[in-house]
Amino acid sequence: MRLSIPFVLLILVGIAQAGEIDAKVEAALAAESRPQADVERDRNRRPLETLKFFGLEDDMTVLELLPGRGWYTRVLAPVLAENGKLYVALGTDTLSKSVLTEPGFQKVQVIETDANVRRPEGSRYYVLDDFEFGKSGVDMVLTFRNMHNFDAESRDRLNRAVFEVLRPGGLYGVVDHTKRHMEPENPENRRRIDPVLVIREMLDIGYEFVAYSDLHYRPDDELRFEVGRRTVTGNTDRFSLLFRKP
Repeated sequence: MRLSIPFVLLILVGIAQAGEIDAKVEAALAAESRPQADVERDRNRRPLETLKFFGLEDDMTVLELLPGRGWYTRVLAPVLAENGKLYVALGTDTLSKSVLTEPGFQKVQVIETDANVRRPEGSRYYVLDDFEFGKSGVDMVLTFRNMHNFDAESRDRLNRAVFEVLRPGGLYGVVDHTKRHMEPENPENRRRIDPVLVIREMLDIGYEFVAYSDLHYRPDDELRFEVGRRTVTGNTDRFSLLFRKP
């Protein structure tokens, strides 16, 4: 059964205790406004299990990075609407012109930065200029399948900016496509990243490594092919990592 956004919000308001994430996420997933293409990805992306692994609570202040077309924004915004707050930042133009204009998403706040996300001509990676989010005290930052897009210097800038925006004890959840450990770059792994590399880079900045999850482990993804190939797309092996700011 699909539900209208106002009805979803009524359901969420009626759930008395903060932290009842199961019911709130399920209500958001049942929203009538969700595109069918989003619904068809639920089984693969396992949003409820993923958000519970990261420790999401409905009274948190959350920052979603690089939200794309808003697949996770459509889930996070209703969950946080009553008791929490949702920020989005970096690469938000498409989202601002689509999802954020729809009823029920007015409370989502876009953080404007001077990060200047761009891909230099001839490069496989995007880069960022030095920037700050201009916020502090955020409980949780999330990013889904984005880390692989940036070169090492820009990942460092991004993750240091996240470190600054988080409160002490704040959490940083990262999901991305798995690359074989220490495999040299090639055209087939351009949208994958080594999870060991991500962990090392985070530890170097000062994060604590909290946990990993095999929620998105796919034994039949041999980590050999580009994630957009028909034999792999929708079935890529992805790592889920959780970090904490001390």
